[in-house]
Amino acid sequence: MESQKAYIITGPTSGIGYETALELAKHGTVILVGRNRDKLNQVQKTIEQNGRKAISVVCDISDITSVKHTAQQIISLNLPIAGLLNNAGIMSQKATKSAQGFDMVFATNYLGAFAFTEALVPHLPIGANVVFIGSAIEDPERKPAKMMGMKGGRYISAEASARGEWKEGGAKMAGIDAYATSKQCVLAAAMFLSKENPRLNFNVVEPGIMGGSTNLGSDANINPFVRFLMSNIMKLMMLLPAFFRFKSTPQKAAKIITEVLTDTSGKTGIYFDEKGMPMQGSELAHDAKFQERVATETRALLARI
Repeated sequence: MESQKAYIITGPTSGIGYETALELAKHGTVILVGRNRDKLNQVQKTIEQNGRKAISVVCDISDITSVKHTAQQIISLNLPIAGLLNNAGIMSQKATKSAQGFDMVFATNYLGAFAFTEALVPHLPIGANVVFIGSAIEDPERKPAKMMGMKGGRYISAEASARGEWKEGGAKMAGIDAYATSKQCVLAAAMFLSKENPRLNFNVVEPGIMGGSTNLGSDANINPFVRFLMSNIMKLMMLLPAFFRFKSTPQKAAKIITEVLTDTSGKTGIYFDEKGMPMQGSELAHDAKFQERVATETRALLARI
């Protein structure tokens, strides 16, 4: 029965994550994974007030040790996990470090998600869905991104990224290279995992352009004025034809993500756009050798922790 299934979601306390948690609760027990206990409890309370089930687990996704501990906590619950959604993500204007000394954006958006997935994969049943939230700004040829001066992912190596180092010639806006690179790694790694492990389904969803309504830029390291400016610039840009077709909302994105996460058809290795249709990411992210390199370098880096 649908209600017997359980779904794990990281970053469920705001924006797309919050809306998706509420949507997923219609399909089974939701395991809410986030760093703020009070916010997790509030989401859990909202779900339970609607007559549905949720469990809260505190975890800092940027902290690999915390991630591994949380995975073991979830495994010990002995719930029939049907899906894992790696949604937690940040965009920061200022470079900061995680508990392991890694670039905070890269650690939160990619390394933590990869480590969490690796820890849970052996315990997921055949046919379970693993979904990552991607971003089209990883593609240097994506028209809206190019119009905003973004240059796509700037990957050198997993270790260089962990140190906060990116290929030269990137975006002039602070924090964009870190974010784009983390999302390029997400896409490449997910595609690699889909081929390496046919027992499970690995997919990526591009949620679309939200116009400042996701709280993605609400990180404390973004200047309040810059945050306000970014939000309002995005709202104005959404009126342009080049941006309009990529427009979405957290509610719309939640429905698409939930459809992918609860799908039972066995689709895997697909990058879904904001309308739930297959899309192409950057040429590099779809290169099999690059995918394997990213996954191999990431595993070597995480193995040292």
